[in-house]
Amino acid sequence: MTKRDKILQRFFLKPRDFTGDELVKMLAGFRYELLKTGKSGGSRVKYVHETLPPIFLHRPHPAKVLKRYQIEQIEALLKNEGLI
Repeated sequence: MTKRDKILQRFFLKPRDFTGDELVKMLAGFRYELLKTGKSGGSRVKYVHETLPPIFLHRPHPAKVLKRYQIEQIEALLKNEGLI
């Protein structure tokens, strides 16, 4: 099982400690890229793809752990686009 498979498997379990770093790695497997912003980019982050709609999220803070609703939104978007 690859690292990507392990992260995906963990994502589907909807753990309470799924981090933003894990999300970046997982979405990179679907060819999404975290768009870098300036020094004070704010609390929003954007993941872009060549052909699919972008994913917008609030940056998880103060902890780097995603909220449950964020995981569910990302899962719904990936299903809607036929990626999972």
